[in-house]
Amino acid sequence: MTSKSQRRYDLDWLRIIAFGILIFYHIGMFYVSWGWHVKSVHAGPAIEPLMKLVNPWRMSLLFLISGIALRYAMDKTPWRSFVWTRFWRLFLPLGFAMFTVIVPQAWLELRGTGEFSGSFWAFYPVYLQGSFGEFSITLPTWNHLWYIVYLLVYTLLLAALYPAIKWATTATVTNRAGVLKSTLGWSAFVGVPVLLFGLNEHWLGEMFPSTHAFVGDWGNHLLYFPLLLFAFMFAKSATFWRLVSRSFIPVSVLTALFIGWKIFVWTLPDTELETVPYIELWISFHLFIEAAYPWVCILFVLGAGQRWLNRPSRALPYMTEAIFPWYILHQTLVVVAGVWLTGLALPVGVEFGLLSLATIGGCLVLHEFLIKRIAILRTLFGLKSAGNMGQTQSEPQAIT
Repeated sequence: MTSKSQRRYDLDWLRIIAFGILIFYHIGMFYVSWGWHVKSVHAGPAIEPLMKLVNPWRMSLLFLISGIALRYAMDKTPWRSFVWTRFWRLFLPLGFAMFTVIVPQAWLELRGTGEFSGSFWAFYPVYLQGSFGEFSITLPTWNHLWYIVYLLVYTLLLAALYPAIKWATTATVTNRAGVLKSTLGWSAFVGVPVLLFGLNEHWLGEMFPSTHAFVGDWGNHLLYFPLLLFAFMFAKSATFWRLVSRSFIPVSVLTALFIGWKIFVWTLPDTELETVPYIELWISFHLFIEAAYPWVCILFVLGAGQRWLNRPSRALPYMTEAIFPWYILHQTLVVVAGVWLTGLALPVGVEFGLLSLATIGGCLVLHEFLIKRIAILRTLFGLKSAGNMGQTQSEPQAIT
């Protein structure tokens, strides 16, 4: 393991990029044919291939970065203080947003399905009262904030396991066990995550379809928590990060090849695919690529971050603070602005441009002129108090 901590600017940047991808992914969900809260009149399959290239790894990357950030934070903070602070910095924004920020999403979704026809102010008491089974969605809801719920519980689990994990990942123990060395190291580096993704893609995902309801969402739990744990264990391992760096070129090639293969398969007509010689071999090869693709993409992103993003920037502190409030706000802005804009019958390009502008601009204005300047809002959106903004240079942001 590393003996000396140092600032990991690349992880800060990657966290910002991961949330940025998430924001634009949700804008994209307004335009695809898959089920979502509300839909554009232009919704269709046009951008679905791009969405399918991102979807297998976008949330896994976020949980992986969260695991790394949590390790840095937990190593430098007394255990009780960490648990108490982390609980409230996640729980308060979740509770506040569920009863304020999220409510317009539920109202517009139920209006769109015809399940509720009243005004927002008529809906709000119904939302507060709650319902299970009366509507197509359970009220109140956390919608896109499911990530905070899962991260909160996973963080508490990691805190309980922390003494054992810290002992198991000391240099003495890892060197004695040969962890991350030679063949065993590469097996853990490649095989464990690919196995997790493969089980989720081909077995657990079918047995336990994703619900984001937390209770019973075993497919997601058995993917995201092990990834978080994996990242937490090896966050400070110099050997792990050397492996990421040394594998960057072959991983880049594999990423390009896997993307090419997926696009090739998507363009094949079903009738032509059925006539391919040795179809069983093709299917097995495709199943392997589906399992390996998310981890290869994540390794590419981690390696790219090491090479090109591990440097400070004047914009980095601002963006690092802003991204969590932006995450809380963005989907409501997408839903509200999207419903209004799509009712204007604008061309799809104009509508998309205005929706992106409304989402990004709304996040920027609300964060810059309200959230960061009002003490109670800083707390309710998970930010540190204005007088406690200093951080040691060894800690990546760990609110996620």
